[in-house]
Amino acid sequence: MSGELPKLYGGLAGWFHLLTSPEEYVEEAEFYTHAIWSAGGLTAKTLLELGCGGGNNASHMKGSFRLTLTDVSPDMLSVSRSINPECEHILGDMRTLRLGRTFDAVFAHDAVSYLTSRQDLARMVETAWLHCRPGGVALFAPDYLRETFRASTSHGGHDGQTGAMRYLEWTWDPDPTDEVYLTDMVYMLRDETGNVRVEVDRHHLGLFRRSDWLDAMKDIGFRATSIPFEHSEVEAGTSEVFLGLKPSG
Repeated sequence: MSGELPKLYGGLAGWFHLLTSPEEYVEEAEFYTHAIWSAGGLTAKTLLELGCGGGNNASHMKGSFRLTLTDVSPDMLSVSRSINPECEHILGDMRTLRLGRTFDAVFAHDAVSYLTSRQDLARMVETAWLHCRPGGVALFAPDYLRETFRASTSHGGHDGQTGAMRYLEWTWDPDPTDEVYLTDMVYMLRDETGNVRVEVDRHHLGLFRRSDWLDAMKDIGFRATSIPFEHSEVEAGTSEVFLGLKPSG
């Protein structure tokens, strides 16, 4: 992870669900749930999420698992608690978290994209290994691999009861020879009085090869594989996730 957290996960965290709403994650959360069950059988009941963010996936996955949600940002944990009050929330860094207990599954969504070195990637995988019971499953879902990266521009946003947000997102790679890319965000924030302010936010993100992910998982002991990410809004073959099975003996 590079430097301070982006504004979105600190002072602007209260706007998070106007950028990306929980309702948008139904299909995605269903994919992750079935991926975990297909890898480890239908016995997975407890799940640790590393980097839960605003709790959008959790708001749907809590119907299938007993969730423990962790994040490095106390502001984002507060956002998640607002929609997942029944779930356990713990402040912690996915690279160093040590809870002293294990779970049937460990899940890390796009928060893993903020790991910007192979050392940090290996530390996160070790955290997952230590919290995964024998026979359990780990699932990692980075936004991009080096092999699948595409520069892009997108926009969106939502209206809320006391404010509204519109954003412009510009994802690009200033140096294709390194393992970092950038997403620059512009947020237009309208408060309940109608006043609009603009915030600019830069996100530094890691970009690793498929082999880097698989090697990091295999080196710690997981039986690792990658599978295509399937979603109606994602072009087939442009995204994948990583599954690790921890041997039972």
